[in-house]
Amino acid sequence: MKNPKKQLEDLEDDPDFDDDRFLHEYRKKRLAEMREAAKVQRYGSVIPISGSDFVREVSQAPPDVWVVVILYKDGYPECGILLQCLEELATKYPATKFVKIISTDCIPNYPDRNLPTLLVYNNSAVKANYVGMHNFGRRCTPEGVALVLCQSDPVLNDGQSGSEPSRQAVLEGVRQRLIEKVVRDHEDDDDGSFSD
Repeated sequence: MKNPKKQLEDLEDDPDFDDDRFLHEYRKKRLAEMREAAKVQRYGSVIPISGSDFVREVSQAPPDVWVVVILYKDGYPECGILLQCLEELATKYPATKFVKIISTDCIPNYPDRNLPTLLVYNNSAVKANYVGMHNFGRRCTPEGVALVLCQSDPVLNDGQSGSEPSRQAVLEGVRQRLIEKVVRDHEDDDDGSFSD
């Protein structure tokens, strides 16, 4: 059996236990991670804009940023429902920019019958548009809206620059939350269905 004092001295001399080197490497790695995270745009809410802001906030957004625009008017229940869904999605996907604009501020004489309308922009171009609520199913939920938005393009992303693994992770997460919600709703319906 080795002397504990000798073991300690051996460990102190061992380069594998060099705390300074470890801390330096850890700090360097952590700073690189923080720099990378800082590159990712962070929005996290639905930003109200006016007609004069549209070009700057939407058309001139960086090419790697997806922008979801809702055309709405106050007092329309469908607009309120879709706005609530977008608020939740904006917090879950802060790398995607969500903006809201009163429909007639964006497009003069825009028909109220088309409300709410979602426009999806990327790289200065409209990639998709969804007029009315029928696109999002009978019961409009954040999960349902997310599935529609991600059907053809990685509109919602987790900040990993729209890479395919990132897109798949987002879609899988949305599907999982949708399944969990359906199960919860079904269980809630079952709880009240028994009567004497």
